Amino acid sequence: MNNESSERRFQAIHQVITVRERHWVGDGFYVSTVFSPHRLNPQMLSPFILMDYGAPRHFPPTTERRGVGEHPHRGFETVTFAYQGEVDHRDSYGGGGTIQAGDVQWMTAASGVVHEEFHSEEFSRRGGWFEMVQLWVNLPGSLKLSAPRYQALKGASFPQIRLGGATARLIAGSLGGKKGPALTHTPITMFDMDCSDSTTADFELPLGTTTLIFVLSGEAVAQEARTLRAGDLMIMDRDEHGRVQLKAEAGTRVLVLNGQPLNEPVVAHGPFVMNSRQEIVQAIQDYQAGKMGTLAPTL
Repeated sequence: MNNESSERRFQAIHQVITVRERHWVGDGFYVSTVFSPHRLNPQMLSPFILMDYGAPRHFPPTTERRGVGEHPHRGFETVTFAYQGEVDHRDSYGGGGTIQAGDVQWMTAASGVVHEEFHSEEFSRRGGWFEMVQLWVNLPGSLKLSAPRYQALKGASFPQIRLGGATARLIAGSLGGKKGPALTHTPITMFDMDCSDSTTADFELPLGTTTLIFVLSGEAVAQEARTLRAGDLMIMDRDEHGRVQLKAEAGTRVLVLNGQPLNEPVVAHGPFVMNSRQEIVQAIQDYQAGKMGTLAPTL
């Protein structure tokens, strides 16, 4: 028996992307767009569509509302990870609440919602550090016009798993004999890892799935071959099976996204992600006709 068969070999790295640009979304979210269907082949990312990362930024106290006002979505889901700071959310389907540090919000826009996202009143009043990730997850064509859904996932609800020397919070899917609390429409495994000390973390995910690994902070050597730093995205080879290994420095934090590819056309236009141009046109018309609902004025 050779060494490769007697030991679990490493999964191949398909690509590493480093994104340093930053831009404002509204006046409350200073983000880097880590990936989008306009920058990378959407089939390579499927079922994930877009990810914005708001690296840690300090906001001074204010009485103003910082964030993004009323806007629509159709055809996909938004997943918001709150690492520092707080966001108030409300939507036209009745979802809403405050996303606190450690929480995850999973909003299924599906047939269409209108929503807004602002720094919470309490966070705005006191100021502080703010760090968020917003991920867009695609829906299969058969579910793009299904009913919206809202999941407010509290930090305390995430099972913790030891992956080598790292601690992972399981948000969705199954890993290490545990199951994450998020309900997903297609097979998805999602977790973040915190390496409080210098350590080695390793795990395996299903063959044929998309695996994306984003470094939130710190530094790690992946597969004993590639150094990853904060802001780097590593895309694994979907057709190669094996373990993922990260030799991480103390303070390294990583977000891992894994999902079953949809293998469907992706047509993205602004806040809508559908399977065809005609469906995009219909989404625009439906929004303009008020069919995605509206938000009541704030008092």
